[in-house]
Amino acid sequence: MTEQIHEIRLTVNGVEHETAVPARRLLSDALRHDLGLTGTHVGCEHGVCGACTVLVDGQPMRSCLMFAVSAAGHEVTTVEGLENPDGTLGPVQQAFRECHGLQCGFCTPGFLTTITAGIAENPEPTEDEARDMIAGNLCRCTGYQNIVKAVCRAAELARESEDVQ
Repeated sequence: MTEQIHEIRLTVNGVEHETAVPARRLLSDALRHDLGLTGTHVGCEHGVCGACTVLVDGQPMRSCLMFAVSAAGHEVTTVEGLENPDGTLGPVQQAFRECHGLQCGFCTPGFLTTITAGIAENPEPTEDEARDMIAGNLCRCTGYQNIVKAVCRAAELARESEDVQ
């Protein structure tokens, strides 16, 4: 018995992709293996660690828990899509750089997407709100202090860029 293959159209980082996947192909696998977007990392494969988090219609989603066929018709944003239109670092990326919010970097893509959605919802988070924002993402290296600083700095940078426009 052969597995049925589905032709789907995925919009990822503003670019439309056509691909053929089995119904059980996870979004994380489709992004990494079918589309070559390897910035999304797969950690626990159970939705616990948050390393695979992407944005689906602007909301954080564990891509290891979502089937690729379910993403058809939705806008998916991966870590590769977080830079500014001119190719410079986006506010969350810049804040991670300035605040030394990463060490090994494995969990970073999930944090960046999660924080992007978080500051869109709460553009002026307190430190406690920043901690709540990242509570679903695990990091084994940093101790979270610089990540919390990066959340607050990212919100500040995002507000400043809105003021300029």
